[in-house]
Amino acid sequence: MTTVVTTKGQIVIPSIIRKRLNIKKGTRFYIEEKECEIILKPATPEYFNKIAGTLRTKGKLSRMILEERAKDKERET
Repeated sequence: MTTVVTTKGQIVIPSIIRKRLNIKKGTRFYIEEKECEIILKPATPEYFNKIAGTLRTKGKLSRMILEERAKDKERET
């Protein structure tokens, strides 16, 4: 699949990928640059559940990030 960058630097994520990863309007992403690659990781509860335990924080980090995300949503409304 391919996509195009707009004049504002935006890209469209194909709907099949958005549905599979539960990406909705307002979903935040972590962006990593790795050599010649750009890696987008959706900051969704599913993503945090998937990576839970990889940092040996017993879920504390995931909870903290989800709480921060909830605070961001409150500020946006």
